[in-house]
Amino acid sequence: MKRIASLDMLRGYALVCIMLDHMPVGSLRALTLTNFVTFDAAELFVLLSGFLVGLVWIKVEAREGRAAARKRFWRRAFQVWRALILGAILLALLSRLLFYFKLKHTAVWFEYSNMIIDNPLGYVATVALMWMQPNLLDVLALYVLLIATVPVTVPILLRWPVLFMVASVALWMVAVPLNALIPNQRPGPGLLFNPFGWQLLFFCGVGMGAFRDRITATLKPYAGWVTAAAWGMMLFSMAIVLSWQLGERGKPLHDALFLIHGDIDKWSMDGVRLLGVLAASWLVAMPLARYFNWLADTIGGRALAEIGQGGLLSFVACVLLSIFGDAMHLTAPAGPDGLGFRIVIDIWCILTLWVVAALWMRRKQLWAAWSGHHHPAR
Repeated sequence: MKRIASLDMLRGYALVCIMLDHMPVGSLRALTLTNFVTFDAAELFVLLSGFLVGLVWIKVEAREGRAAARKRFWRRAFQVWRALILGAILLALLSRLLFYFKLKHTAVWFEYSNMIIDNPLGYVATVALMWMQPNLLDVLALYVLLIATVPVTVPILLRWPVLFMVASVALWMVAVPLNALIPNQRPGPGLLFNPFGWQLLFFCGVGMGAFRDRITATLKPYAGWVTAAAWGMMLFSMAIVLSWQLGERGKPLHDALFLIHGDIDKWSMDGVRLLGVLAASWLVAMPLARYFNWLADTIGGRALAEIGQGGLLSFVACVLLSIFGDAMHLTAPAGPDGLGFRIVIDIWCILTLWVVAALWMRRKQLWAAWSGHHHPAR
C-alpha cells in the first residue's frame, strides 16, 4: 500500500511531542502541540491510528477479502499487546539502571524499578492482564483495547456507518460511569485513558480512513462553510489555551470562555478536545494539504515520517528516551543557567529517536549488507 508522506510525518510529530511532553523540565516541550491548542499529541496519535486502520482495512479487504482483514488486525492487536509488555519491562529496567547510577528521574513512578526486581513475574503478569498500565505506556494500553475490537467493529461500521457512529456517540456520553466499573491498579475510578470516551475519536479516524473519498465528495459543496467552522474551532481552542497561559491576567478571558466550554477532561475525551482535533484534521486534509505535503518533503518532514513509519518500535523508543532525557535534564543547573544543556538533551533525544526508526526501517538492507560482508559468495 502506498504510504501518505504527510500522514507519516504527523505520526512522527505526535511521537516527538509525546516524548518531549513527558520530560517535566525539558525546554523544547514549550513548543509541543499542547501549548497552543486544547488537544495534544495523544489525540493526534489515536486519530491517525484510527485513520490508518480504516485505510488498511479497505485495501486488505478489497484485495484479499474480509477474513484476511480480520486476521491481519487480530495479529496487529497481539503485536500491540506484546509491545506494551516489552515496553513495560524495558521501562522498569531502564528506571532501575538510572537509579543504580544515582540518576533521579520523575517521568515514571519509581516503584516500577522495584517491582521488576522484587517480583518480575508479578510485574509482567499485571501488565499483560492490563491490571496495571505503567505511565507513559497508558496510551498504548488504550490502543490495545481499541484495536482488539477492530475485527468485530469495523465490518459493522462499514455496513451501517451512520448507525455505528450514533452508537459510538451514545457510548461516549456515558463513558465516565462505564469506565468506573473497570477494575485496575489505579487508586482512581477506571482506566486513566477512558476507552469508552476515546473510542469515539478512534472510530472517527477509522471512518475517515475508510470513507475518505465519500466524505470529501459529500462535503465538497460545503467546503467553504466547513473550513470556516474549522478555523473558528481552532481559534476558540487557541483562545482557551491562551487564557490558561496568561494566568491572573487572562482570568477575565478564561471566565468568559469557561461559560462556553466548562471543565475540559482529557481522560474521558472532552467534546472541546474532540472537536478541536477533528477541526484540525479537516484543515490539514483540505485547505492546508499543499503546505503539509510540502513540509513532508523537507529534510525535517522526511525525518519525522521515518519516525512515524517506525510504528511500535518508535513508540517504545520515545517512552524510553523520555525517561533517559528526564534523568539527564535533572543533572543540569536549574533555571537559565541550564537552558542550553536542556535544549541539547532535547535535540539529542529527537535525533536518537530518528536514528532508531531509520535503522529499523533499513534493517533488511543492513542485514543483507552485513551478511554479504561476512559471508561473501564463493
